[in-house]
Amino acid sequence: MIDLGPDLDWILGHLDELAGRTLQHVILTAIAVGVGFLISFALAVVALRRRAARAPIFALSDILYTIPSLAIFAALVSVTGISILTVEIPLVMYTLVIFVRNISAGFDEVPVESLEAADGLGFTPAQRLWRVEVPLAVPLIVAGLRLATVSTIGLVTVTSVLGDSFGGLGFFILEGYRRNFPAELYFGAIPSILLAFVADAAFVRLQRAITPWSRAADAPA
Repeated sequence: MIDLGPDLDWILGHLDELAGRTLQHVILTAIAVGVGFLISFALAVVALRRRAARAPIFALSDILYTIPSLAIFAALVSVTGISILTVEIPLVMYTLVIFVRNISAGFDEVPVESLEAADGLGFTPAQRLWRVEVPLAVPLIVAGLRLATVSTIGLVTVTSVLGDSFGGLGFFILEGYRRNFPAELYFGAIPSILLAFVADAAFVRLQRAITPWSRAADAPA
């Protein structure tokens, strides 16, 4: 029979650290998703207004997404050291391809009739963007937020290779692997998986709350 006593004692003795690492994981994710969203929204608006810029913007985001994370970390350490910038730059980069395409797709789904009606009412380009295009693009924008957030939660664990100061829950995963201590590995892996599920569920509820018309459309006749 397996004796779980030592593992349980270790787990109970590290609950405070678990809370701290979870908070760090959430903060690192929130920064990356927030900054990535702002950059991507601006790029998507540029692609919307200037169609010639669309292909280069998409190509750039695709190229950034293909660069291996460990390679970026190694390259950045020599420039920015072991710092928050070294952590966040790759995380932000990986959100761009998700956000740019989803936000652009959301704008593309706005009915031409709605745009023509806004123009007929004398809306300025900025008014049309914020009062017509963004609200109607919300479902795909939120879908992008869901995907980018869940993806970033997973990627944050990789930042544990930069040392004890970062990594969030990935710190336990890496340490558990190094020490051949499964309890510590699961101590980081299971909460990180749960965090991704919670984030995904939260965005599902957010999308339903801010797009009540979609629920009405899906309701049986």
